[in-house]
Amino acid sequence: MAYGAQDCLLVIDVQNDFMPGGALAVPQGDEVVAVINRLAPAFEHVVLTQDWHPAGHASFATSHAGRAPFQTTTLPYGEQVLWPDHCVQDTPGAALHADLRVPHARLLIRKGHHAGVDSYSAFLEADRTTRTGLGGYLREQGVRRVVCVGLATDYCVAWSALDARAAGFEAAVVEDACRAIDLDGSLARAWQELAAAGVQRTTSAALLAGSANHNPWLPES
Repeated sequence: MAYGAQDCLLVIDVQNDFMPGGALAVPQGDEVVAVINRLAPAFEHVVLTQDWHPAGHASFATSHAGRAPFQTTTLPYGEQVLWPDHCVQDTPGAALHADLRVPHARLLIRKGHHAGVDSYSAFLEADRTTRTGLGGYLREQGVRRVVCVGLATDYCVAWSALDARAAGFEAAVVEDACRAIDLDGSLARAWQELAAAGVQRTTSAALLAGSANHNPWLPES
């Protein structure tokens, strides 16, 4: 089954620095690559995102004297988790995973490129004001449903799915095509927020088996 022009597979931050051994490794993050490669051919519309920070980004712990990774600080737009330096522009860590196979992807959204503002969501930066333009692009393409996969479930994937819903799209997260950081219970909170917002929770097997007699969009339990 091929999903139509109204469905977009949003492949989020499948980059080297989020892989095992990377600067901000997501546990088992490399396992999503094969799942995404199986899913992508079923979608005629695929969009990629890429974390793309300048050196010295405000979200890096090294930019704040005496602070350590995974502590928090307050920036002009609110509380910010401080991360290890990661996905710095034009470094190998910022590159997409070499085994990712999505040659038909139509658009690449780079986010986090403003030095003073972090950006988890593919739609809206962390100041909740600056837009990436993705929402307008998808509307012009006639997309109604955004299917989110990638890294990490509890940050960039969840924020993207929530913002897709806020922008008026249907949204789904493919659980086995994502992996989480799970910082202080962040994964459980993310699933609760996604369910409350009406984001569907599904699996790659359900999507690939989709037919007139099978609904792949599983309600959150």
